[in-house]
Amino acid sequence: MADIFKEVEEDLRREKLEKLWQRYGKAVIALAVLAVVATAGGVASKDYQKRREAKLAEQYGAAIALTDPSSGDLAKADAALANIADAGGGYGALAALERAAVKAKAGDLDGAGKIYDDLAADGSTPAALRDLARLLKAMRLVDSGDPAALTASLTPLMAPENPWRFSATELTALLALRSGDQKRATELFTQLADDQAAPSSLRARAAEMAAALKG
Repeated sequence: MADIFKEVEEDLRREKLEKLWQRYGKAVIALAVLAVVATAGGVASKDYQKRREAKLAEQYGAAIALTDPSSGDLAKADAALANIADAGGGYGALAALERAAVKAKAGDLDGAGKIYDDLAADGSTPAALRDLARLLKAMRLVDSGDPAALTASLTPLMAPENPWRFSATELTALLALRSGDQKRATELFTQLADDQAAPSSLRARAAEMAAALKG
C-alpha cells in the first residue's frame, strides 16, 4: 500500500499540475480574455482594451520564458509576473497563478499559498480561475498543509457542475487519509473509480487506492 501512496504523491507533484494546465489551459485563457474584453465599453475603449491585452500577452509570454529551468531566471520571472498581476484582468490572474508556481518551485510555499488565497478571494477574477487557485494551492500543500482547512477550500469545487470536481475529490480523499479518516478516503476513491465522466487515468488510480484501502 505504501508504494501506491508514494506513486499517487509523486503523480500529484510531478504530473498533475502540468496535465491540468495542458487540459484546461486554453479554456482558462479564453475565459480570462473574455472576462477582460467584456469589461470594455464602447468602440474606443474596446480598441484600447485590445491593445492593452496584446501588450499584456507579449509580456506574459516573455515572463513565462523566464521560468524555463534550463535557461530562465526565477527571480526575474517573479518580478515580471508581479507587474502583470498588478495590472489585473485576465492576464493578471494568469500571471498571479504562474507567480505562485514560481514561488513554490523556489521553496516558498507560504508565499505561493498567499497568492492563491488572494486570487481566490478576488471577486473580479473569473470564477473558474478562482477555483483553480484553490485547487492548485491544495495540490501544492496536500502533504504539508492543514488538512481541515484545505478540505474546506476544496468542498465547493466538488459540486457536480464544477470543472475541477474530479481533481478536487481526489485531493480531498488524500487529505482524508492524512487525517486518519480511512473510511471517508475509501468512499471518495470508490466514487471516483465508478464515475464514468472522470478521466480514465484518474479512475484507474482511484480504483487502485480504493482496493488497497479495502484490503
